[in-house]
Amino acid sequence: MSAYVELHCHSNFSLLDGASHPEELVARAAELQMSALALTDHNAVYGAVRFMQAAKAHGIQPVLGAELTLYDDDATNNTHHLTLLVENQAGWHNLCYLISRAQHNAPKGQAVLPFSELTGCTDGLIALSGCRQGKIARSLVEQASPKTAVQATHQFLELLGRHNFFIELQNHLLPEDELRNGRLAALADYLNLECVVTNNVHYHIPDRHRLQDVLVCINHLTTLDESAHLRRLNAEYYLKNAEQMAALFPSQPEALANTLRLAERCRFELSYGLQDLPFFPTEKGLSSSAYLSRLCHEALAERFDSPGAQVREQLHHELQVINQAGLANYFLIVWDIVRFARAQGIRCQGRGSAANSLVAYLLHISPIDPLAHDLVFERFLSAERAVVPDIDIDFDAQRREEVIQYIYGRYGPEHTAMACTFITFRSRSAIRDIGKALGLAPTVVATAVHALETNQAPQPENKAEQNALDLLLALSQEIEGFPRHLGIHSGGMIITGAPLMGRVPTEPATMPDRVVVQWDKEALEDAGLVKIDILGLRMLSAISDAVQLVGQTAVHPPDLDTLSFTDTAVYQMIGTADTIGVFQVESRAQAQMLPKLKPACFADLVVAISLIRPGPIQGNMVHPYLRRHQGMEPMHYLHPLLEPALSETLGVILFQEQVLKVARDLAGFTPGQGEQLRRALGAKRTTEAIEQFRTQFLAGAEANGVPVDVAETVFEQLLAFGGYSFAKSHAAAFAVLVYQSAWLKRYYPQAFYTALLNNQPMGFWNAAVLVNELRRQSIPVLPVDIHHSQAKCSLENDGIRLGLNYVKGIHESQIETILEERGKRPFTNLLDFCQRTRLSRRIAENLIMCGGMDGWGIPRRQLVWELGTIHYRENELDLRFQPQAIPLPPQTTAEAMLSEQQVLGLSPGDHIMTFYRARLRHHNILGSYGVTAVPNGQWIRVAGLLVVHQSPPTAKGFHFLTLEDEDGMMNVIVNPQVYGRFRHIIRSEKLLLVHGEVQQEDGVTNILAQSIRPLI
Repeated sequence: MSAYVELHCHSNFSLLDGASHPEELVARAAELQMSALALTDHNAVYGAVRFMQAAKAHGIQPVLGAELTLYDDDATNNTHHLTLLVENQAGWHNLCYLISRAQHNAPKGQAVLPFSELTGCTDGLIALSGCRQGKIARSLVEQASPKTAVQATHQFLELLGRHNFFIELQNHLLPEDELRNGRLAALADYLNLECVVTNNVHYHIPDRHRLQDVLVCINHLTTLDESAHLRRLNAEYYLKNAEQMAALFPSQPEALANTLRLAERCRFELSYGLQDLPFFPTEKGLSSSAYLSRLCHEALAERFDSPGAQVREQLHHELQVINQAGLANYFLIVWDIVRFARAQGIRCQGRGSAANSLVAYLLHISPIDPLAHDLVFERFLSAERAVVPDIDIDFDAQRREEVIQYIYGRYGPEHTAMACTFITFRSRSAIRDIGKALGLAPTVVATAVHALETNQAPQPENKAEQNALDLLLALSQEIEGFPRHLGIHSGGMIITGAPLMGRVPTEPATMPDRVVVQWDKEALEDAGLVKIDILGLRMLSAISDAVQLVGQTAVHPPDLDTLSFTDTAVYQMIGTADTIGVFQVESRAQAQMLPKLKPACFADLVVAISLIRPGPIQGNMVHPYLRRHQGMEPMHYLHPLLEPALSETLGVILFQEQVLKVARDLAGFTPGQGEQLRRALGAKRTTEAIEQFRTQFLAGAEANGVPVDVAETVFEQLLAFGGYSFAKSHAAAFAVLVYQSAWLKRYYPQAFYTALLNNQPMGFWNAAVLVNELRRQSIPVLPVDIHHSQAKCSLENDGIRLGLNYVKGIHESQIETILEERGKRPFTNLLDFCQRTRLSRRIAENLIMCGGMDGWGIPRRQLVWELGTIHYRENELDLRFQPQAIPLPPQTTAEAMLSEQQVLGLSPGDHIMTFYRARLRHHNILGSYGVTAVPNGQWIRVAGLLVVHQSPPTAKGFHFLTLEDEDGMMNVIVNPQVYGRFRHIIRSEKLLLVHGEVQQEDGVTNILAQSIRPLI
């Protein structure tokens, strides 16, 4: 073992400073035979969980800590660093508290803590005096003030005690290092203190110093040439072995040995879990388990007409498992959140594996009866699964904030926060950031981006450009996946009984009045902290709005929760791919699949949701399932042992639950091992773990008599499938919304589409496509009108009136002003409108150009001219001059449509392709109406508006275009070679002319493109 361990180490979670993943640092420490390693990122423990997991995997003792930024209470601009190491639970509590205070004490991203905050918060912490930015080191060298250094040292000793404070020595072969270390050692001798050696590591190997320099430049928005004063001056800040460190400190053998002694003291490991939940108050002092049991048994009669023995046995089993796991209190907290939402009329439903639970169904957390859909409770919770089950709840997105504020109010801001997310570098954005840091010409950066997008080697003009491109692409690969900055999770909330600051650090979120913890979803789960996902789903908002709109005219508004999922007309509509706007089944890929699947029952909807996912596509499972469903090929299993797991899906893998069953039946995995495999397949950074599972899987299959090639094929299917798959329970929960949204579309299309337009952006299609779909269904879309439009889209007679909110640039307060003034009396003319609303000239012009003032019967151009004669500013009105009568050419229909597009993003009038239809017919260029009748294999030309361009990772370089015209959609397939030739046109033009071959199959028409041109 090494005679030295590193106790001052920064990973890439020292954001835009550290240049190595925690796993890379740990792996390198293992290579150097270090017995321990500390992680001391700047004012954060973002990477602590990943670090501890990696250390455990390599047999290295993890030491947790952080480098705090402090300032003297009387000199806020004089900041300095202090290295803190966690010795025990009290130390972790105090470190989390101090980091939280530092983060909340400064603007976002600038954590700093007054020195006095350390008072009373140092138990369980070991402090090292810090790097060259430490207060003591700076006093001795920069300020040349030994007296100040002695005073500062005494301050630290008073706070921490002699046993817990060490003078930190670092030697990076810089001019001042020898002087600094000599003075620090002399100070230690003078005060009878011990020293400890560290290397202030920022990357695991010397080569990463290039990336570290670039990260510093990105952080400070500067270039290498302009950042010498910000960057480290050499490449010595890497993990060094004991021999290298001994050579740097020949007179300090005790300081090296102290690294081992301190590491031995720091044995703290993260361990949280259910004990951190607040206790939910129950009626009459009942225990949590008793109260949960009472709630479930009382709900039996409500959920089941006649609950039989199977239901009661399943309930007994689930309650027993829940109680043994100590989860009754957790269920009550989730139930209370759902109860609040329903009491307030906020539509919500659980998703994910919770739908496997009868208890969740009885508590109205999930809409799915797991017994009716043959769902397996153990996918959600089992004795083998030693983690808190995941309960995700979707809420009406417009009202989710009410739920979040209820949780804050019930449990208090000290006990409640959101999970964070880490926004990471991705190839394209990384290349641009790195290019700026290197000071490269935009043409070089563009060449690198093009090479990345096309997967083709760049063609530089000279050797210098080649070198620049090589460096740029190499650095972009190194930085891939590095955390760049923090975001806020879409809905993950942490609720603890004890104050959060002592469990995990918190910091302000980018959203006002929000707080995030310093761990993301994966880290929280791995650490055992309970997270409840409070998610906003716009489709729930749309469904709520649609039901409310129907209720404005219907005697009895529909109760969607009582639908039976058996309406033949709804399934017929879905089977013909008439699904624009329908949740989860409206995409181009779904439209291709649905006519083949022809869903006829709720179970088919569950399959439809699950089929069009990267997992089944990558695993080559979609077409075999459809062919078997259509009776075109017999059911087939790669091995007879797979039949019990796969019979429900005709021999192919569609659901997450089937990963567990396949691993059990083919390779002898226990349910717990199967769940671990499933999680590894869907997790990041688990290549090594997957390979271990592969070995175990193949060995188990061989023991069961399965041929190696069959086992290999099955595992590859699991690998391709696992990372992107749905749980069957998740798909079932979503299928409820599929049916409800399809039912509304079938029977109340005006209300349904009004609600969709009012909840944009959502779904696969934008508002313009929705409006065009309404036109094709002969549902009138009425233009924006200052005399009739409401703030949002509204029902008007048998049509839909566009809302004022669709006008570009208009704000909610301005809309309120229009509606308030209109309520007093109608607007008589433009001057009257301007005088009373005082809107900016830009907004008034936008209202004119989108047709919002057509009601006066004055041409739009004339109104714009008149607007120019009204001399007023927003909130200010000056004199008005008598307008001159200027003859202006009338606006053509096409010009009006284009101006509406510019202002609204859509046009309620004719589709743009109608203006080209006569010319297209003359040249025998087809539209969507004629394409479906063309025989398979015939070559044609089509033209349309490009509304969707997709190139999914599973498509192996193929691109998929959707062209729209006044009659419908056309699907165009572009192979990689054709895309390479016409890439610029596809990416820059909206109206396209395509020449290609028709492919007809099962009522689905595609055009395999051979050439693509601009239409105009």
